[in-house]
Amino acid sequence: MKVALDIGASQATALDALAKAEERSRASIVREAIDDYLARRRERARKDAFGLWGNRKVDGLDYQKKMRGTW
Repeated sequence: MKVALDIGASQATALDALAKAEERSRASIVREAIDDYLARRRERARKDAFGLWGNRKVDGLDYQKKMRGTW
């Protein structure tokens, strides 16, 4: 699929320099950049799915059983 996109002059210059240095097309570099961006977004969404509990060292099920045992 072809997509038109506007980038700044400094971005275009940097992209052209990178493409020349790596002997690749601008399009392949842009595709790779998009893939990297989407992968980071998916990873962030996956981590966010665990909410506040995701960073705790205590097992959630053990904590739940302990708390229910105090009722």
